[in-house]
Amino acid sequence: MKYELVIGLETHVELDTKSKIFCSCGGHSEAKEPNDCVCPACSGMPGMLPVMNKKVVELAVTAGLMLNCNINRYTTFDKKNYYYPDLPCAYQITQLNHPICTDGLVTLKTSMGERGIRIKQIHMEEDAGKLVHGGKYSYVDFNRTSVPLIEIVTQPDFRSAEEVVTYLNKLKSMFRSGGISECEEGAMRCDVNISVRPEGSEEFGVRTEIKNMASFEAIEKAINYEFQRHVDALEYETEELVQETRRFDDASGKTFAMRNKETEADYRYFPDANLMPIIIDDEWLEQIKANKPVAVDEKADEYRAAGISEKEIDMLLSNNKLMKLHNDVVSMGCNSKDAAAWILTDCAGILRKDGKSLNELTVTAEKLGAIIKMVDSGKINRNAGKKILIAVVEEDVDPVEYCSKLGLDRKVDESMISEVIDKVIEGNPQAVADFKSGKTKAAQALFGACMKELKGAGDPGTIKSVLDEKLNTL
Repeated sequence: MKYELVIGLETHVELDTKSKIFCSCGGHSEAKEPNDCVCPACSGMPGMLPVMNKKVVELAVTAGLMLNCNINRYTTFDKKNYYYPDLPCAYQITQLNHPICTDGLVTLKTSMGERGIRIKQIHMEEDAGKLVHGGKYSYVDFNRTSVPLIEIVTQPDFRSAEEVVTYLNKLKSMFRSGGISECEEGAMRCDVNISVRPEGSEEFGVRTEIKNMASFEAIEKAINYEFQRHVDALEYETEELVQETRRFDDASGKTFAMRNKETEADYRYFPDANLMPIIIDDEWLEQIKANKPVAVDEKADEYRAAGISEKEIDMLLSNNKLMKLHNDVVSMGCNSKDAAAWILTDCAGILRKDGKSLNELTVTAEKLGAIIKMVDSGKINRNAGKKILIAVVEEDVDPVEYCSKLGLDRKVDESMISEVIDKVIEGNPQAVADFKSGKTKAAQALFGACMKELKGAGDPGTIKSVLDEKLNTL
């Protein structure tokens, strides 16, 4: 018998805010040591009341708009009751009865074709703390407590691990480009709900939930393992399937039972009387819509039309900082494809030499745009532009002043190039002799000497052409 895999996802995303959802403590990324971003409110001290962070609402609405959801103008918070040592109040503030977003849709393109994945809802909630186990003791770090999250809940519309990973990658690109979350490790976690049924059946099978998956590779392995486990149980009666929560073990590539799956009644939800309902009026919603970023698919098409490679498109869409830098440089009148090359190739190369990544790039759009414009206008050649860029990235110099100081913008005509080449040939008799004896690398040494003499101001193509002509007539 053929079986069909049915998957629904609950994806938790840590929002990119400067403070927590219900207090003024710095966000999780601000923490340097355990429990150094904690106050009486987020550590659950008696009498402390939550105060809503407006930015969390705006980011949640933006996420909803990007996922084509309905935005609920009236939204409230509820208490989800359960006890665990890293949950100081013994309840989590979340949304059940009136979530902020509902009924969305995401379109995926995979090897199976194009399909729509329905979004049931997006709701806001607070994160729990973290337990650290060591030796005889377990320690609690409350830095993550009350860090703002959105949870994106899908309908059970996925039919393969490939679709799940494609969806998660799309969310990651969307939220990074939208400034919602960097979705780094730990900031994007996924609960995977899996069931298996005979192909053609409309009834769902026994559901298994795999909790807190952070690695896309692990998610794919866990789904494939669970599918086979369910099929074996149905086909060969290897075990009795029960509704339960399981964990995935990376080392063995298997899932293991943790506990029976809780139901909604187990959590004893009730409205949180300490938080007033949030009313999103027309003016506020229009402000959020006005700041909504261009859809990832539209942006990718725009980049392709400009001639940017797929690899570069992925790099831009996955890094909001780089995408903004690129957009700002292009808005100054620079060519989109050239701007991408300057950022993703030249800047990356300079940083790599110092053991840094593009995330540490601090060059401003104004300075990078000025360099590109000088090259495009013919004021300097690209080698000179790269020399200026190195100084801008490493020393934050003014590109125009630096160019003038080094004389990189002086016009070098062919007669001057010819004179310099003659001088270099006369001053390097051994290299000339090596070239004449068939050592072609000697020409590169002479070319380098010419570039050094001209301080990068001459056109490399012209220099090479004139040099080759003179060497071949010796």
